[in-house]
Amino acid sequence: MDSRELNVRERQVLGIIIQAYVVTAAPVGSRYIARNYKLGFSDATIRNVMAELEDEGYISQPHTSAGRIPTDKGYRYYVDLIMTFQCLDEREKKRMEANIGQISIDRKGTSSDVLLSAVKVLGTISRQLSVVLSPTLSNAIFEKLDLVLLSSTRMMVILSIQSLFVKTIVMELDFELSRQTVNEVVEVLNQRLSGLTLAEIRRSITRRLSDCNCDSALKNLIVRSAGTLFDESPVFERLYISGTEYIVDQPEFKEPEKVRELITMIEDKFSMAKLVENNGPSRMDITITIGKENCERQAEDLTIVSAPYYVGNMVGKLGILGPKRMDYEHAVRVLNYMADSLSTTLSSVN
Repeated sequence: MDSRELNVRERQVLGIIIQAYVVTAAPVGSRYIARNYKLGFSDATIRNVMAELEDEGYISQPHTSAGRIPTDKGYRYYVDLIMTFQCLDEREKKRMEANIGQISIDRKGTSSDVLLSAVKVLGTISRQLSVVLSPTLSNAIFEKLDLVLLSSTRMMVILSIQSLFVKTIVMELDFELSRQTVNEVVEVLNQRLSGLTLAEIRRSITRRLSDCNCDSALKNLIVRSAGTLFDESPVFERLYISGTEYIVDQPEFKEPEKVRELITMIEDKFSMAKLVENNGPSRMDITITIGKENCERQAEDLTIVSAPYYVGNMVGKLGILGPKRMDYEHAVRVLNYMADSLSTTLSSVN
């Protein structure tokens, strides 16, 4: 953002206005700042600094209130140049570890169990709407495939993919199959495809199976269906959400119309997933988009803080969505810790 560098006093006052507004949700006046913060300069000086900040678009005056509130530009400056990063306190660490670690300890959970647990903990600790996107699978390593006959003309395909990730698809058949035929095809598929990425399988499955002597009808069906079997899951199927009760309880969303817009947005899983997935480049640690920086009009009153987590070559996303008046430092601390924890938990299961 092309703006002059704020001086020390301006940075102090802007930081105080944002921190106070996060806590009170009420406009912040110069008298409040002078009374509660020992800045070493007068009420009149504070008023002058606030007037300068308002002229340059960092704060604004809502209605006829004597106080000021931060603008999107003010929040952006704060996030980029004022905010400091600290670690989670021990109490919060233990709380998160107890909830996430429980599933990986007994090794009976699936990736869905871990991710559902993660998003619930994230919502509870952040007190905001929280989202977890399971990783994209194109770079995931294919481990093995099982075919389960549900009837003579119906089968379930079960793909085991790197760590805890499993994908299942039910397929209708226009020919009958025996268990022996299924076993033969499964053996060949696993011999020739195991250890490849899903993207590699989609590109090369025809060549890799061209000379196999297994049942041709079933083999041809698998090859024809490779684009579906070895493709990504739809983005909305990778979405886990928790903490709606926290965001609707915020003062910003008390009006019925605001609540309706918010709930409509949350129920649109495709848009919700895209909001978090498109929230900045994927190899950055933390990305924060504020207000109109968000890609969906319904999110113009929100801040989205997101972070990637990694499982081998796969990348997933965590996100916290809340009012622009959120505790940014705390959101970043929670996300950083959760991303590291989730990466470790999912990567340690083989």
